[in-house]
Amino acid sequence: MREVPDTIACASCDAIFQRAKLRSRDVAYCLRCGTELERHAGTLQRRVLPLTLASLILFAIASLFPIVSIEIHGLHSETTLIGAVFVLGREGMAPVALLVLVTTLLFPLVHLCIMVWVLVPLQRGRRTPGFAGLVRAMQSLRPWGMIEVFLLGVLVAIIKLSGMATVVLGPALWAFVALTVLLTLVLAFDPRGFWEMAFDRPQNA
Repeated sequence: MREVPDTIACASCDAIFQRAKLRSRDVAYCLRCGTELERHAGTLQRRVLPLTLASLILFAIASLFPIVSIEIHGLHSETTLIGAVFVLGREGMAPVALLVLVTTLLFPLVHLCIMVWVLVPLQRGRRTPGFAGLVRAMQSLRPWGMIEVFLLGVLVAIIKLSGMATVVLGPALWAFVALTVLLTLVLAFDPRGFWEMAFDRPQNA
């Protein structure tokens, strides 16, 4: 069994410290610059896989079902997130469509899929092939998922439209609300925790 290294380096000033054994809710800070070194994962380490799977289910609902239905002067219209991306492209706003596609659909989906791909073998005491590269990819993708920004924009649009048309909230909007909450919990899991899960237990052949 490979042990977790007993030293840790500060990401800001490169100071090296002896790794302390943390208790529940403990946080270790750099004595030189005050940067957070690591924190105890608590029960989140056990819950991160179920939360990730639930996020994927909500992501599918949020992407495929109507966000809102609008009725004005007898005309009815509804759209999904994917449909909104296509509409933006057809209206000559290709850069905006691409930005929405990447930050609201592509990056969050890839991030969640990588998490499942990494976590399922870890639950069985194994590391998936390319483990190090996948964890680094997750760290790179984290800042680019902007579902909460998209949700805020949708809510602002709904408030403005409600005075001019009948607006019916679709299942995708509620899924986006729940997904934003779940992603907050999932992303609270420090990526360094994957290394602890991988090296703090025996690895099956």
